[in-house]
Amino acid sequence: MNTVYPKDITDSMRTCILSIFWPKKDIISFFRHNGCTKRDLKGAIDYEVLGLSRSKIIDVVFNNLYMREDGGIGQFRSMLQSLIDWNHFDPFYFMKIKKLDEKEAIRSINHLKQLQEIRDARLIQVKEERVKKENEIFQKKNSLLKIKSKYLNLYRGKDEIGKEINTQQRGYLLEEFMKELLIFESLSISDPIKLVGEQIDGTVKFDGENYIVEAKWQDSLTASDALYKFAYKVEGKLYGRGLFISINGFSKDSVTALVKGKALNTILIDGGDLILVVEGMFTFTEILDRKIKAAQTMGKIYVDVTTMKDK
Repeated sequence: MNTVYPKDITDSMRTCILSIFWPKKDIISFFRHNGCTKRDLKGAIDYEVLGLSRSKIIDVVFNNLYMREDGGIGQFRSMLQSLIDWNHFDPFYFMKIKKLDEKEAIRSINHLKQLQEIRDARLIQVKEERVKKENEIFQKKNSLLKIKSKYLNLYRGKDEIGKEINTQQRGYLLEEFMKELLIFESLSISDPIKLVGEQIDGTVKFDGENYIVEAKWQDSLTASDALYKFAYKVEGKLYGRGLFISINGFSKDSVTALVKGKALNTILIDGGDLILVVEGMFTFTEILDRKIKAAQTMGKIYVDVTTMKDK
């Protein structure tokens, strides 16, 4: 561990000790009463033989505490509390022989109190930030578990409360699932858009680009006609890009035909990709990033994100 106690506080503690105690034996006694061991006092307890000044005694003990495995944190904290609570000013040294100044001692103690209050405020802030972050992580994990449960229920033909649903209802719930997932990942989404002669499930903004999104849950592989219709929607828009989600995948012929016959502006996502997301192996954002890079650098629109090879 060997954590060094904050220097601004130890410097202020040193000043306080010098302003409160005059006899060297009293300084040693103060250290002993705050948990300092023989090891901690080594090199300081023989101050007379070694001819140590009052300030040198403190330096030796503080350095010994720094060298401890625990950095002397217990002793430092004990001394700190003793000093900020200090209210005894020996009349002999303060009043009679005037070796010490009570006003100066009080100023030193008050300064130390202020430093400690600032330090406590920082510690409280750090703790609050840590608790907030832990709560956010917990809530995020809990939210992802709910999203995962909802998604897996769709495979069973049930809604989130376990009620049987038909094919049409499952399609609607898939759209709701996708909306929740995108919101969970803080992606900007739109409500479904209806145009003349067509309907678009929605749009999502990713990496500064708007993507038209369509999600389908059907038992068979998505065929060429469905992909071509979607690609036509995408190409009809300014700088159009699209995300086509088909839970049970796409036929190989449809993917090949789309790559050859259209511009590469549509990314294909299937149920396996979404399983990786709800299992916490990838975020949806990471899935998108990998698939978009595959399209841009390799001309592939339907890849396994774990291998970056064609599905």
